[in-house]
Amino acid sequence: MEITPLLSLFGDMSQLDFVKLSFNQESVNMMNLAIAFIMFGVALSIRPGHFRTVFLNPKPVVIGAVTQYVILPALTYLLVLIIRPSTPVALGMILIAACPGGNVSNLISSVSKANVTLSVSLTTITTVMSLIMTPFNFAFWGGLYAKHSPLLVPISIDPLEMFRTVFLILGIPVILGMFIGMRFPKFSKRMDKPIQAASVIFFVGFIVAALAGNFSIFLKYIHLIFILVLLHNGMAFLSGYSLPKLFKINEIDCRTISIETGIQNSGLGLALIFNPRIFPPELNLGGMAMVAAWWGIWHILAGLILATYWRKRKVKDIATAN
Repeated sequence: MEITPLLSLFGDMSQLDFVKLSFNQESVNMMNLAIAFIMFGVALSIRPGHFRTVFLNPKPVVIGAVTQYVILPALTYLLVLIIRPSTPVALGMILIAACPGGNVSNLISSVSKANVTLSVSLTTITTVMSLIMTPFNFAFWGGLYAKHSPLLVPISIDPLEMFRTVFLILGIPVILGMFIGMRFPKFSKRMDKPIQAASVIFFVGFIVAALAGNFSIFLKYIHLIFILVLLHNGMAFLSGYSLPKLFKINEIDCRTISIETGIQNSGLGLALIFNPRIFPPELNLGGMAMVAAWWGIWHILAGLILATYWRKRKVKDIATAN
């Protein structure tokens, strides 16, 4: 007896495969600028000793990387087996799970008062690891799900481009923010909250502007992927919190790893999808692109909601409740 796919209740998801989204290099550049500004604001309160503390206790870093590149892709594969969406949608989910943590996670960690230094360290490490792990996870888990799909193409990530991304978007803003924070401590303390607020407004403004160019498309098809991305993203946050808990990682670091796992670099996913040297334009990429694009919007909203909750529910409150 054939089991009806769970999400057939929400409509025919194969409709998404023929959707054409509009994204250009100018939008990508604006996003990178917004992230760089965010990183500068986050780094104002970071000191070199914070990184020393993280690497003297590497256990959270190792568990965070394992959660990112082993647990999340495996759970994503199980989820698509249960839901059975169209192949492009399923491969879009697997591609997102194969990407490194997104740079916005550092801002979300800062808002939630998690371990920002661990967040920055994990973002940097998983981004470098993505040169190998993103192509491997997409090929391995995608091959298990749809071995003969024309969308299952070899992914290559340019090492020079990845280095440029890490250095320009993470490296320079963090170094500059740390320098100003140490050189002008009173100024940085006074400007910390205004810059953080401006960072959120700046980035949300960018998201709204990016969404505006595809607003009619999202309105037409959002009902087909909303629950799907909600489940997938919720699973990412939950697994990122649960695994460290099993290994007795402290509460603050559990929150940090959860955020790092739930905030994926969907921008990298979109860049790969719209790269004609990787995915030929004649393929039906709409399902993949819609998943990556909506994830990029939703994970920020979900992350900010979670960060606001955790910011109010302090660690000492949890200890008292227990």
